[in-house]
Amino acid sequence: MLRQQNWRTRDIWSISLSAFFADLGYQSVLAAFPLFLVVYLHRPVWEYGLAMALSYGGGAIFSLVGARVGDRIGHRRLAIIGNLLIPLLSLSALSANPALAIGLLTGGWWARNLRSPSRRVMLNEAVSAEEYRVRVFGFLHALDVGGAAAAAILVIIAIRNGVPFRLLFVFTIIPLLISSIALSRATTGKTPKAAERKSGRSHATAKKRHPNGAKAIFMSTALYGFTFYSIGFPVLTIAQKTGSKTSGILAFLIFQGFSAATGYLLAKRLGLTLFRRFLNLGLLGYLVSALGALVLILDIHYQLGTAEYFVGMAILGFALGIIETLEPSLIAVLSEGGSAGRGFGALSASRSLGLFAGNLIMGLLYQLGPSWSYAYAGIMAAVASAIMIFAAGSFDRPRELLNAHTGESSR
Repeated sequence: MLRQQNWRTRDIWSISLSAFFADLGYQSVLAAFPLFLVVYLHRPVWEYGLAMALSYGGGAIFSLVGARVGDRIGHRRLAIIGNLLIPLLSLSALSANPALAIGLLTGGWWARNLRSPSRRVMLNEAVSAEEYRVRVFGFLHALDVGGAAAAAILVIIAIRNGVPFRLLFVFTIIPLLISSIALSRATTGKTPKAAERKSGRSHATAKKRHPNGAKAIFMSTALYGFTFYSIGFPVLTIAQKTGSKTSGILAFLIFQGFSAATGYLLAKRLGLTLFRRFLNLGLLGYLVSALGALVLILDIHYQLGTAEYFVGMAILGFALGIIETLEPSLIAVLSEGGSAGRGFGALSASRSLGLFAGNLIMGLLYQLGPSWSYAYAGIMAAVASAIMIFAAGSFDRPRELLNAHTGESSR
């Protein structure tokens, strides 16, 4: 048995630190972009929804393409290429033309989606034992979203000191370059998988062994994409409610902070059985996200205080920490023996398709009132929860244990 502290290897640190600096860069742009577009450029909220929909919708295609290309040329190489192109979104505030700003933001986000499946493959290859897989993905999420929390602090400081959006956005190129340097220090993902894998026979076996598992996750993650992963809507709501841009970014900080803490602290407590992972994902992830939506609706409807709104954001952050830890760890298990890259690519694509539709719909519903958007998002999260709870029932509750060496279930 490996000692507990040995799971944080050089590769895991390199990939996770790369995630931290990547989020520090592009999340600074994402946190400030709705304020830049709606408040500074005086564009309607539906245009922000359109911008996010284009980013996420095209991102679904880039996730699928990236997974396949990574199998052919090596996931490490593709991850670095995609990471180096993310700074396109840092240039989005250089123009007051909304179309050009949205185009640059979209290009950078597509590059991010191109490399995301490959980065997860690299991390999965770095896991020394199955018992550490959930912990490793929780650690990645903690540093990933920790970078987003640091981004929120950076944006708050910039706004309070009157730093122009143009200067703030360009500055984010620096952490994005550091992210690429850190990623290049990882050693996993160098060997192209297509040359060493015999088509998808073992992958098909994995799907046959767990007929409802992967399908349920892809459906649920698409539905969750209709919710608050695009955090710009709640940021706009509190900023408009209080008349303070700082309050909007503070809501972003609370969301990301609780998400990072959840990924780090709870990863090792979520259990190794497939039944428990599916059930925790449905109850603690998607259902709690629906509860967070309800808290925001109550705050808006009954004119509660800012503190209550922040409580809702904390609940949403907790749910995201559970979701972003368990989803990839489950896909890694269900893809065992096949193409993990394609599994992670399908996961990213499912989320992106949900976000594409969700941002369009939420942007339109927002014109009727923020509560309409959040009610719709909460319903989608609740449906995703029901799917996962139903899927958990397909696994034998007491005996569906993951083997630490093969990743297979023992019955």
